[in-house]
Amino acid sequence: MLHPVPTLKETPSQTAGPYVHIGMTPNFCGITGVVDADLGKTMINGEVEGERINVAVNVFDGAGVPLFDGVVEIWQADASGNFTGPTAPNSNSAPAFTGWGRQPLTEAGAATFETVKPGRVPGPDGKLMAPHIALWIVARGINIGLQTRLYFEDEAEANASDFVLNKIMDKRRRETLIARKDGSTYTLDIHLQGEKETVFFDM
Repeated sequence: MLHPVPTLKETPSQTAGPYVHIGMTPNFCGITGVVDADLGKTMINGEVEGERINVAVNVFDGAGVPLFDGVVEIWQADASGNFTGPTAPNSNSAPAFTGWGRQPLTEAGAATFETVKPGRVPGPDGKLMAPHIALWIVARGINIGLQTRLYFEDEAEANASDFVLNKIMDKRRRETLIARKDGSTYTLDIHLQGEKETVFFDM
């Protein structure tokens, strides 16, 4: 080789902030005219089957302080255990239920979604997994979006045999993924670090 190639340094990582709200939820920040409504704000656009629920997600940093400069996205199946998407057999341009939502965290570190309780879907072993919702969290200071799941406390029997939950060796840590029920609202507290740290997945 005539000209040796120098060793290059790794490119520095880039966080999602401090403009995560501006970029992902502009209307929430008072920036109008970009999009009619922030993407993912509404998951239900008409009559849908299944139990209507609210999902409340509270995010805390390692010191237990609410994380406000972040965004939470959720993905889930509908009440029948089907996913809606561009390549799904039941795909259409304006589905009554999108299966995807995005909400900014408030100053209290909270995000709430109006959705339906998901049905069971097959796991890698072919058996039905417990009803669950996938969550993705981005915020200032987080270099890679955090992936986790929300399960429902009133699905104890299904949770006990769930493929993913049973891959978590410490049974006590499985509890960090179980949402508490109060009426029609399921609440999950997510802790990024510390003694109550939520289980996150490398996906």
